[in-house]
Amino acid sequence: MGDFNYELKIAAEPEEVFAALTNPFQIELWSGYPADMKAERGYVFSLWEGDICGMNMEVVPNKKLVQEWFFGENEQPSIVTIDLKKEKNLTRVEVNHTNIPEEVEEEITEGWKKYYLDSLKDFLEMY
Repeated sequence: MGDFNYELKIAAEPEEVFAALTNPFQIELWSGYPADMKAERGYVFSLWEGDICGMNMEVVPNKKLVQEWFFGENEQPSIVTIDLKKEKNLTRVEVNHTNIPEEVEEEITEGWKKYYLDSLKDFLEMY
C-alpha cells in the first residue's frame, strides 16, 4: 500500500476550486467525462466513467473534502483528503491519498497529477 502527497497552487478562490471538485457539471468540463457527485457527506460518487468510485466521508464547503476511494477488497480503506487554503489571490490545494493498492499505485499517482490536478488547474486558470 502506498501513499500520495501533492500540493499545487491554483489562481482561483477556494470557493471556485471546491465547486470544480464537487459540481458534476464542472467536473465534466475539466475531466471530459460525466460525473456523479454531490457535496454531501455519505454520497457515493463515480468519476471517469466509474474508474474512480468512492464515498464522501467529510465535506467542509470551500475548505476540505475527505473521500474513501473503492478498490475492491482492501484491508484498509483508501482515503483521499483534499485541503483548500487561501493564500493571497491563490488557493493552495493539498492532496493526501493513503493506502493505494500496489497494483494500481503508479497509475493512480500519475492520474492524480496529469488528469486530475493539472486538468483542474488548467480549467480554473483559463479565464
